[in-house]
Amino acid sequence: QVQLVESGGGLVQAGGSLRLDCAAFGYNFRLNVMDWYRQAPGKQRELVATVTPSGITIYADSVKGRFTISRDNAKNTITLQMNSLKPEDTAVYYCKSERMWGQGTQVTVSS
Repeated sequence: QVQLVESGGGLVQAGGSLRLDCAAFGYNFRLNVMDWYRQAPGKQRELVATVTPSGITIYADSVKGRFTISRDNAKNTITLQMNSLKPEDTAVYYCKSERMWGQGTQVTVSS
């Protein structure tokens, strides 16, 4: 009954945008540091972005200036807005709280 659920993945062309959402069910993560990770085929899972309970954000150099992480504690959700997407952004994207991982959502960027 306790889970994180990602949504919003899909196929987009290079230069396009996509918004990923993550919703928590069964618990409130307002006091949690929340992260978005991604894992491309054949590569190690990497941290993409972090948002603290107070809204402070941290980004991987590879996505800085293109991606924005945000949280809505009232709605118990976090979002990853991805702009200027590149083929190398193709990966399964995972939402992570201090307690658990989401199931992942596929993002594919075509050239």
